[in-house]
Amino acid sequence: MQKFYLTTAIDYINARPHIGHALEKIAADTFARYRRLRGDDVHFLIGTDEHSLNVQRQAEREGITPREYCDRMVVAWVDTWKKLDISYDGFIRTTDPRHESAVEQLFRRIHDAGHLYEGDYEGLYCASCEDYYLEKDAPNLECPLHKRPLEQVKEQNLFFRLSAFQDRLRALIENGELRIEPPIRRNEILGLLREGLRDVSFTRTNVKWGVRCPVKPAQTIWIWFDALINYISAVGYDHDVELFRKLWPADAHIIGKDIIRFHCTIWPAMLLAAGLPLPKLIFAHGFVSVEGEKLSKTLGHIIEPSEVLTRYEADVLRYYLLREIPFSGDGDFSWSRLAERYNADLANDLGNLVNRTLSMVRRYNEGVIPSPGAGDSLETQLQALAGKTVENFCAHFDAYDFKAGLEAIWNLITRCNQYVEQTAPWSLAKDPAKRERLNTVLYTLAESCRLISLAVTPVLPRTALKIRTQLGIASQAVNLEGAFRWGQFPPGIQIGEIAPLFPRLENPRK
Repeated sequence: MQKFYLTTAIDYINARPHIGHALEKIAADTFARYRRLRGDDVHFLIGTDEHSLNVQRQAEREGITPREYCDRMVVAWVDTWKKLDISYDGFIRTTDPRHESAVEQLFRRIHDAGHLYEGDYEGLYCASCEDYYLEKDAPNLECPLHKRPLEQVKEQNLFFRLSAFQDRLRALIENGELRIEPPIRRNEILGLLREGLRDVSFTRTNVKWGVRCPVKPAQTIWIWFDALINYISAVGYDHDVELFRKLWPADAHIIGKDIIRFHCTIWPAMLLAAGLPLPKLIFAHGFVSVEGEKLSKTLGHIIEPSEVLTRYEADVLRYYLLREIPFSGDGDFSWSRLAERYNADLANDLGNLVNRTLSMVRRYNEGVIPSPGAGDSLETQLQALAGKTVENFCAHFDAYDFKAGLEAIWNLITRCNQYVEQTAPWSLAKDPAKRERLNTVLYTLAESCRLISLAVTPVLPRTALKIRTQLGIASQAVNLEGAFRWGQFPPGIQIGEIAPLFPRLENPRK
């Protein structure tokens, strides 16, 4: 068993979770479940980013403390991830005392190593990004991401010598020690490094809601320095040496493409400055639009996961996002496409296969899985495809290509439905002389459903358990090493109660 430490970006707590947040967490959860299915010792971390000027200002407008505001807002995030079955092992808030202590300790460590210096900053600042911009990068003096006017800021801060690390970072990325995926994001970072890195201000004077700078107490530490440290503070840095030694470095950071500069230049430079190992992989996913429009709260182009969950089960949203949207690129959320995927893929393909298999076992063999006969070329072909399916979907999931992995699984589901039509069990059941052949077909279908239930487990955890419960094997071990081999379904098992997995939508609404 090998450890696998997986993280997502911690979520900025000044708004409720939207469909883009859901994509990231569902994908990361799918990967965590997949690695557990392979037998790995997974530690999956998510959390919330709670220190910022925006939070400070919003709390002031509402007449409450920033902590009270954060305590109220975090409930929506935790509740959403629970409803979506996000199986995280750790949840970190940047207001946790263990986190704040780790921030102070790492800051002091980098300062004492000589990587910080005092300097004056005067320029454009976005409170939403918590980042500085040059005029050439901000048309009309607006934040290019949030489309809001930038603030003119002038203050004396402590700066981090980021520029001193640019050549080393470039070498680490080019030789693969710091792996960035997909390749378009790797090339983007290499382009930034060729242009040259600017030193970064690591403290603030106008932000009171934050971690106090241990060497300049009148200032607070920049939110991005604070936020990035969650990946180590949550696993023992500064308070649990054994846990930290076990889990760090992270095996994968999953983040959005909009924050790769922070994760692929500033974060590794901070770790190098502190003498700590670098993460093994940083994977930057794309964005989700809604009905072809960019997500925008102002324009009303925001879909919250909770809205989808009033109409569909969590597994349906999980499946739709991972099947419809390539994780390495951008994609669209559409109510009509969601309904189409539900009816075609989940109700007609998967749901129909399981339901008709179990119904035929009950009708033709009193609900008992029969012993198979020798089989013929149809069974040989299906068994070969089942074996190839696990190879293909594992290869795709290993590369975070969930869309292609699901397509591989659905190729097997489609072939199984074709197998039903080719073998026509209802005709075999009419001829006592073909009893052995009928038993072979029923066993082949039940075994196929068992294997499919394993393969869909990371994406459709509730559905997978329903399938195994109806098959009568819910208590069996669920792992890819031993269970994903043909012929592991023990004959003589009594199937469970049959119920539709995904009742078809006759008149799907928006």
